[in-house]
Amino acid sequence: MFKEFREFALKGNLIDMAVAFVMGAAFTKLSSSFIEDLIMPLVGRISGGVDFSNKFVALSTGVTATSLVEAKKQAAVLAYGNFVTISINFVIVAFVMFLVVKAINKAKALTEKQAEAAADAAPVEVSAQEKLLTEIRDLLRQRQ
Repeated sequence: MFKEFREFALKGNLIDMAVAFVMGAAFTKLSSSFIEDLIMPLVGRISGGVDFSNKFVALSTGVTATSLVEAKKQAAVLAYGNFVTISINFVIVAFVMFLVVKAINKAKALTEKQAEAAADAAPVEVSAQEKLLTEIRDLLRQRQ
């Protein structure tokens, strides 16, 4: 049973999945930092310093607070600002992923073109058997 478990645990696919999981977690932190620390301050600056995360609509007249946290304590609120922030984050991440995939595809295409050019440039080596068969063919044509 231990042998079977070891074989399972050391399979290539399982290792690949573990590496992908760790890389995904690291990429999540990186993309979150990129958006929260670099992009959102720029969006706030462009929008005149508006903090979207604190935007809400009160669903009852009893809400007098100006911050979302306090308003949620008072009554039900429609917190649309968080949705706007998450939507902006999604668009930014999707666009960056598009650029990354586009760059990878371009690099692959370039590599494939270089490999094809190298294959075309390499002289084709004819085997000794093929040379002999070609000579026989040519001799048979001369006889006719």
